[in-house]
Amino acid sequence: MASTIFNVPCNVGELRVSDYTSLKPSLNRRLASLRPSIRAPGRRVLTVRAGETREGPMKKLGLSDEECEAAVAAGKVPDAPPPPSTPAAPSGTPVVSSLPLSRRPRRNRRTPALRAAFQETSISPANFVYPLFIHEGEEDTPIGAMPGCYRLGDEAYNENGLVPRTIRQLKDKYPDLVIYTDVALDPYSSDGHDGIVREDGVIMNDETVHQLCKQAVAQARAGADVVSPSDMMDGRVGAIRAALDADGFQHVSIMSYTAKYASSFYGPFREALDSNPRFGDKKTYQMNPANYREALVEARGDESEGADILLVKPGLPYLDIIRLLRDNSPLPIAAYQVSGEYSMIKAGGVLKMIDEERVMMESLMCLRRAGADIILTYFALQAARCLCGEKR
Repeated sequence: MASTIFNVPCNVGELRVSDYTSLKPSLNRRLASLRPSIRAPGRRVLTVRAGETREGPMKKLGLSDEECEAAVAAGKVPDAPPPPSTPAAPSGTPVVSSLPLSRRPRRNRRTPALRAAFQETSISPANFVYPLFIHEGEEDTPIGAMPGCYRLGDEAYNENGLVPRTIRQLKDKYPDLVIYTDVALDPYSSDGHDGIVREDGVIMNDETVHQLCKQAVAQARAGADVVSPSDMMDGRVGAIRAALDADGFQHVSIMSYTAKYASSFYGPFREALDSNPRFGDKKTYQMNPANYREALVEARGDESEGADILLVKPGLPYLDIIRLLRDNSPLPIAAYQVSGEYSMIKAGGVLKMIDEERVMMESLMCLRRAGADIILTYFALQAARCLCGEKR
């Protein structure tokens, strides 16, 4: 809390409090402390600290602001109130000697003001990215089920497709909006996988990367600020970077899904969009939830290939991975709080098992504390309103 400090001599016969406009009641300032301090031999100085702004008139020692100023100007400095009494302990509390502790961390937790002063992690709406899923037509039809979508995912780089058109419309209406786009073939493929599927079910890596590059360039041409390959194919960051640069999009950033795990927490999203793979699972390209060190391998590869942001997905179950990347990379770290995390909090709130708003904010703060600079979360709008004091 910022304080304004005035040092004035304690010779009240010469003190003109009216000269110090910061003490005027019109500014609604609270006198946090009045204390004499010795600054020179034989001379006392009165230190006045102006603290928090409060609404409405304040009372000091039973006097109004005007009465207090008039008394000081007349040389009648009011006596200080008596020292506060020591609060009584509950009856039956054992009488013990104070523990010989040189450090008592609880001293920094005594009041809301102290706790706020020493808070290590902060969070604001600027830390949020809101995942937006779009569809065409009146029904919530997954993009992958639209006409023209098939096993090669060619619709992914159609410059008049749904995503590029949406980007252009958003940029036209909100020029300052920062748009992150997803780069992967699963929404555009009838197989539901992130890459091209061979007849024997193998996901083809290099051929998929070729398609991803065209998809990223199409999104950049539409106005995307950040393209985000979520496919987990090997080498796709470097290939996309080269494709963007070759087409004149050196300013477009890449947020790589660096540590994307084959997680069960994606369930609600996949059910809502009917986007489960037509066969098998995504374990041959998404990471094993049991693996920790492997995230460093992925991170170092993405860094060397030109990634601008490293993302961990899911979020809360992988706080250790967020911290691992934070401690080992100078790049910004993103975390994706996925549908399963969101749904559990929402369901708990509906069942009155938890305080939804508090748990929501605690979960987001945990991601920040672990090291996430930005958080992709379905709570983005609700959390932003909460932080801004809005109720909806």
